[in-house]
Amino acid sequence: MTHRRWFTPWLLVAPAVCWLLVFNIWPSINTVVLAFTNAKPLGGGHFTGLANFARALDDDQLTDALVNSIVYMLVCLPLLTMLPLLLAILVEKRLPGITFFRTAFYTPVVASAVVVALIWGWVLDDRGLVNGFAQWLGVVTEPVPFLTDRWLLLFSAISLTIWKGLGYYMIIYLSALGNVRRELHEAAAVDGAGPVRRFWSVTVPGVRNTMLLVSVLVSVSALRVFSELYVLSNGTGGPGGRDMSVVMLIQLYTRGFSGHLGYASALSLVLFVITIGPMLLLLRLDRKGS
Repeated sequence: MTHRRWFTPWLLVAPAVCWLLVFNIWPSINTVVLAFTNAKPLGGGHFTGLANFARALDDDQLTDALVNSIVYMLVCLPLLTMLPLLLAILVEKRLPGITFFRTAFYTPVVASAVVVALIWGWVLDDRGLVNGFAQWLGVVTEPVPFLTDRWLLLFSAISLTIWKGLGYYMIIYLSALGNVRRELHEAAAVDGAGPVRRFWSVTVPGVRNTMLLVSVLVSVSALRVFSELYVLSNGTGGPGGRDMSVVMLIQLYTRGFSGHLGYASALSLVLFVITIGPMLLLLRLDRKGS
């Protein structure tokens, strides 16, 4: 008879625990500690109390970055919550050639965000495909400054995020739609409910928890956006650096040997608190709705 030693389970989970401690728990604790210092990348620094947070209150770049991140979230949240659901309902149907559309919708998810952003940058450039085609049609006489105007650059990045995220969230909704009983749709149809009424009265309540999950994922991703804005602006943060996200600003302050790790850590805590807000709000709204 084989006797299991008491420490065997601990040996099995030890690698994962060590990884979590070294690459998650310790960096998080260290970030909190550094936020109250004026540390540099080469070490040193001393305790400065709330000086970094007081500096953040007067930082115009941080204000612009917060506005950009919040606008990013407010636009992405409804679109990436509802559009993937509509796509999932469409590709769920058994129609000829529907497999091709499922693959086509999911393909952007597989592609690298940096590569996709580079392609979008070429397409939206002053001499790119979109401007060239618009000028050829006579719609515009001058190139549209998609990448050099503050708000056009921001919304160009938002459109890229939405285009790339549709397929990912569509797959999540597809798995949820499989749990919505078809008998409910049939009963609603017998009662005279049309497709739109069945969507709001049967489908949406059936995937309510999944919609909450998607909403949280979209909110967090939008507030932590980096690659799209960084690549489309060539790392400059747009005209005057006013298209930076908070993550781009954190990266800016940690760059080089003279970076401000303490201030960057304080900005990381600010971003963490801001990220928690939409999550708590969505959970509260879900409880009220239930």
